[in-house]
Amino acid sequence: MGFLSGIADRFRQGLERSRQAMSQGLDGLLALGRQVDESMLDELEELLLAADLGAETSQEFVSRVRAEAKRTGSLSAADLRILLRQFLEETLAGAAAPLELEARPSVVLMLGVNGSGKTTSTGKLAAALRQSGKGVLLAAADTFRAAAVEQLEEWGRRSGTEVIRQGPGADPAAVVFDAVKAAMARRIDVLLVDTAGRLHTKSNLMDELAKLKRVISRQLPGAPHESLMVIEAPTGQNGLQQARLFHDAIGLTGLVLTKLDGTAKGGIVVRIWKELGVPIKLIGVGESIEDLQPFDAKIFAAGLAGE
Repeated sequence: MGFLSGIADRFRQGLERSRQAMSQGLDGLLALGRQVDESMLDELEELLLAADLGAETSQEFVSRVRAEAKRTGSLSAADLRILLRQFLEETLAGAAAPLELEARPSVVLMLGVNGSGKTTSTGKLAAALRQSGKGVLLAAADTFRAAAVEQLEEWGRRSGTEVIRQGPGADPAAVVFDAVKAAMARRIDVLLVDTAGRLHTKSNLMDELAKLKRVISRQLPGAPHESLMVIEAPTGQNGLQQARLFHDAIGLTGLVLTKLDGTAKGGIVVRIWKELGVPIKLIGVGESIEDLQPFDAKIFAAGLAGE
């Protein structure tokens, strides 16, 4: 997905809080020529856990540091950074994947609980795709949250993108049916569907989302082409549990991880990939449109561990 630019700089800026916490911790661990011993390794594991890498990943890295210290005889803070960067790159191998937007129209379901930044991410993605020259249509299928349709329409105005909508409380499946029909008739490149994150009825959210997928696939075999879940990085374990529920019920094709700039726990990226195995397709590292970026494992590892 090459329609966004300046990825490396924005990644590094967005990871500033996580990088500072990690850098200060690594410097402190090996200050004044301290030797790598079990006490130091325990502190290292605590530092990694505080960054939300998870117990298994933290223990794996500590084992690597222990082995490297035995092999070389000593390690500096700079050595630790290099080891961490290499370890993160290896651990995140395969985590990045481009959006699948080859079909015309390509239908993208935007999923996530209320408050995760789902509608905002949908609007930012629409704006970025429009800037790249693609024809985009938005579907306001979150008809259960009062402000969701208005919020999406505002993004439509800002990006010059039409929004297919119905009245408050309308059947989301009816909105999606109309949107797919319109996208096909107008030969639109990408249809982005903003879905509900909570229902005000007794219906199960996952049943409702599964219904939307069926409506889409009946009209357009092979669609939706992407089912992306938006997760706030600062939510940590809660976000991971939510993603697992959505993945089990809907079958996610990718994740959009937002608000990485608002947390010192950037290690949650590693944990999500290791525990879910779902590609991380987009990262949000700020409020502007340009701060929604394709995920890149090497840039992330350098941004978290430091150069």
